[in-house]
This record gives sequence, C-alpha cells and structure tokens, in this order.
Amino acid sequence: MPIRADLDAIDWKILRELQEDGRMTNVELSRRVGISAPPCLRRVKRLEETGIIRGYRALLNAPALGMDVVAFCMVGLKHQSDAELRTFAERTRGWPIVRDAWMVSGESDFMLHCVARDLGAFQSFVIEELTSAPNVDTVRTALTIRQVKSEGLVEIGPAMQTLRSV
Repeated sequence: MPIRADLDAIDWKILRELQEDGRMTNVELSRRVGISAPPCLRRVKRLEETGIIRGYRALLNAPALGMDVVAFCMVGLKHQSDAELRTFAERTRGWPIVRDAWMVSGESDFMLHCVARDLGAFQSFVIEELTSAPNVDTVRTALTIRQVKSEGLVEIGPAMQTLRSV
C-alpha cells in the first residue's frame, strides 16, 4: 500500500520518537533524530499541518482513576443505510463511557471500546443506553481480563521507511 505523504528517513525518525514520547522538547527530539533544532521544529510543524500528526495526548492509568472495567461492544444495526450509520456514529460521541468507536465489516457494524468505573456502570450503559438506542439490533459484549500490549497506533520501523510515496 503506497504511503500518501512525502516522508524521508528523518521524518520517520521524528514520528517514531514522538509516538513514543510526545512531551519531549524540540531540542531533545532534534538530538535523537540527528538534526539541529530549527529544521526539526519546521518538520514537526509540517507533519502537524499536513495532518500526519493529529495531536498529542496524555495516556491515563484508568484503574488508578477508579475506572476498573474495560470492555468491547460489537453492535449490529437493523438498517445500514449511510444515514443510519452516520446517525449511530454521531450517537457514540455523546456516550462518555465509549472511548473509541470503529465502523467495522463482518457480523457487526460497530465496535465500541468502553471504560467504566465498575461492572454495574457498564451494565447500565449497555442496557439503558446502547441496546435501547434507535436502530440497534444486536449487542455482544466482551469484558477484558488484562491488557497485554499497548503500542502506538502506527508501526514505524525500517520497513515503513523504505516504502515509496505516491
């Protein structure tokens, strides 16, 4: 699959370093990627302006904040017209318990990543909000046991750097 951006080896190093630690200073980033600070900052700004870097976040420890339940909900809709899919997608934005949502192919139409303070809060959401939402046909849930891997959302390795842009 061709990359839809014009990135060189330095850009890839910048992306890898920022995905690992988005809080480092520009001076530290420039040291790690082997260029001086001013061109490094220009490159980061270009990556931000072109939308390759979408933003920066703090990764929070949910259990330390009293959010002990992580679950996934696979949702099937009764009707899958474009308008119905858009309507459900918009509805997910109003549910704070839903932290990420994807439209998917296969047996379900959406997969929701949910984080709740306890099992009762999660069950209330599923019963009172999700299953009773307009056009929802089926809901399958999966409670997590423990997270075994947490990486950045995009693999950035040597193989990615050798791909040609279009």
